[in-house]
Amino acid sequence: MKYMMIKIIKRALIAVLVILALFTSVAGYQYLTVALAPEYNPETMPLNYEVVGSGERNIVLIHGLAGSKNYWRRDLEKISGTYRLLLVDLLGFGDSPKPQSEYTLQIQLAALENIISKEGFHRGESLIVGHSLGAVLSLALFAKHPDWFKGATVIGLPFFESKGQFLEQMSSDSFFDKLAVGRYGKLFCMLHPLYIVKWFKPKNLTDDVFKDSKKHTWQSYYNSLNEVILKTDLFTLTKNIRDRKILFIQGTNDKVAPFVNVEKFTRSFNQAKLIEVQDGDHQLFLKEPFEVWKAIGDFFDEKS
Repeated sequence: MKYMMIKIIKRALIAVLVILALFTSVAGYQYLTVALAPEYNPETMPLNYEVVGSGERNIVLIHGLAGSKNYWRRDLEKISGTYRLLLVDLLGFGDSPKPQSEYTLQIQLAALENIISKEGFHRGESLIVGHSLGAVLSLALFAKHPDWFKGATVIGLPFFESKGQFLEQMSSDSFFDKLAVGRYGKLFCMLHPLYIVKWFKPKNLTDDVFKDSKKHTWQSYYNSLNEVILKTDLFTLTKNIRDRKILFIQGTNDKVAPFVNVEKFTRSFNQAKLIEVQDGDHQLFLKEPFEVWKAIGDFFDEKS
């Protein structure tokens, strides 16, 4: 009996050591990938993007955290005859460059500005549409260049009054969310190749979107979360576009971006409309993409 117990303990220790070695090797590789990457140079590292459709209306589409331009492909063929669409991979995500960078709001906006102006989506008649992180960037870009866009649509806007409110919200959610925003969040980001696998795929993500969610570095994810989502004061930033047309689309069951926060935020806008999607979660676009496209078209066709 004593021999069997020793044998079991030895096997358990070996298993623990193997797991620790796996974690260490993965985290080490991810750290070195960033450490050895070149510094960000906007002149030589343009974003990956594509222009889709041949319609007369222009839309710039900006994805969320750990997303890619492919997030917007659901039912895209139904509107590509009406719209000319600019799909962009943000810096550090999708197939865009993943350099060493602070990934601040200013850096992300500057990278987007280069592509938007290059492709002629800055001439005052375009709409800008963003989801989650992309929603923050869309509002920031609209506020910085109000003459570039006709209006904005923001989906699943992660608006928080403080970092403390965000941490409280996320800590009450899933186990993975608790780890991502906890004390060891940076290390958790380094281990993303271990948990972005099909066994852990959230039900509200499509296979292609989940596959693309691997295309980031721990630095691009961690810094974009902290530097853009958590440090951007949207209330102050958007003061100059309070009288512009903005469509907010928010799910009432959004665990990442609470509906109550967005509802309160929209009250300060004069021409805004808030579409409340009952039981909608953070990925409501993936569930009903055509409904979102229709809502965008209907809102901006309305006469002020």
